[in-house]
Amino acid sequence: MNSAAPIETQQPLFRGFRNIDDLLTVLADEIVARLTDGVDRSGAASFVASGGTTPGALFDVLAKRPAPWRQVQVTLSDERWTEPTSERSNEHLVRTRLLTGEAAAATLVPMKTAAASARNAESTVDAAIAAMPRPFDLVLLGMGNDGHTASLIPGSEGLAQALDATSPTLVRAVDPPNVTHMGERMTLTLRALLDSRWIVLFIKGEEKLAAYKHALAGADVLENPVRAVLQQHAVPVSIFWSA
Repeated sequence: MNSAAPIETQQPLFRGFRNIDDLLTVLADEIVARLTDGVDRSGAASFVASGGTTPGALFDVLAKRPAPWRQVQVTLSDERWTEPTSERSNEHLVRTRLLTGEAAAATLVPMKTAAASARNAESTVDAAIAAMPRPFDLVLLGMGNDGHTASLIPGSEGLAQALDATSPTLVRAVDPPNVTHMGERMTLTLRALLDSRWIVLFIKGEEKLAAYKHALAGADVLENPVRAVLQQHAVPVSIFWSA
């Protein structure tokens, strides 16, 4: 397998890499190019970053890259309703791994507020996201083995509304099933995720590859929410995968 050559499938575009270092280099280059194009086009650019365990190494690489970071606004695909100082917070991940070094000049648009619950903060966070440059220059997503992406989690209260692309709402509070122990969250809606120039799904390992193939094979988006992103044709999607 060529470490940098795209492998064309029907849709989206699948890019497989021999090792994670090759993937990180190529993806960081493309992200910087997209952000630079956005600033050149309109004087500002926007980047939706994902949380979880996978993107930290990518953020480390990006943080060292020269780019017009001062004109870049960064937000999150989703957020746990926990304090930003918590190790479980996606904001904490972005602040400590991405917004350092060269990228420290970027502006973060948080999803967590002082409200007691995510539901009470929907209108505030929606307004903050609406004020960002859109369409987003790029959206970086991850995927769980259960087919969730952002906090579009199977079985969650609020999932159907968050997946309604006809709704103008940009964020939704979601409450995953108790058995998942995921806790209350705020997520960008499908409508918001698709208001972008490019979507990247960054996944690692054979289990995630199998989960991706399973998502492509079915049609029920409530059972496997990432399908709503993968099976649409309005926004280009690239899969970046490494073993």
